[in-house]
Amino acid sequence: MIQTFFIILLLLTSLNARENPFFPSIGEKDIPITSNVNAEPAPLKRATLTLPSTARVIESITVGYKSLDGSKHTQSIELDNTIDWHLPIFVSQNYGSDAQELEIPKKTQDLEKKKSSYKKIASIKLISFYAKDKKLKVITKDKAIRDFLLVKPHRIVCDFKRDTNIKSFVKDISENSLFTKIRIGNHDGYYRVVIELDGYYRYKMKKSKDGYIFELR
Repeated sequence: MIQTFFIILLLLTSLNARENPFFPSIGEKDIPITSNVNAEPAPLKRATLTLPSTARVIESITVGYKSLDGSKHTQSIELDNTIDWHLPIFVSQNYGSDAQELEIPKKTQDLEKKKSSYKKIASIKLISFYAKDKKLKVITKDKAIRDFLLVKPHRIVCDFKRDTNIKSFVKDISENSLFTKIRIGNHDGYYRVVIELDGYYRYKMKKSKDGYIFELR
């Protein structure tokens, strides 16, 4: 019995057991350890950058990149171009037939359509408003006696001379318009028009044959 026990013990100690079967044994060091984790970043197809409503001129573009040795660098190009802050800035690479077509946001498409002609956005008996791109045509027989710009929200205020007793008027405009709200209120000897904007602008007002034109800048 004792002899049998020692034979079994001798056989167990002679086995070449592996502590962890998921790693290579001593004779398998040349076999690489693999993983399902992809360490390589995805290829660049398209990235977008949206600037704030105060942006008007793009002066430069800087790209930060990593070299083969892991060192980091930057490269810039100098520009001097006016921009429309409503439109995103794209960073992309062309992959030939595999390149994805750049999808223009719906808001941008709607703004492009609006450039073709003026569209009525608000109207009362004394005054009407027509928008096209960055222009607002105001049709009225009344004389503008003052105009100025206010912020929070950004808005144009214009007073028109007339002794009248009109009711207060408020009109919310479509989200695709640069002019987001028209408000009209009655005062002593004049009525006030408030034109709310979708961002930060300067403006220029000029007289037209049937009223006034406000142009955002």
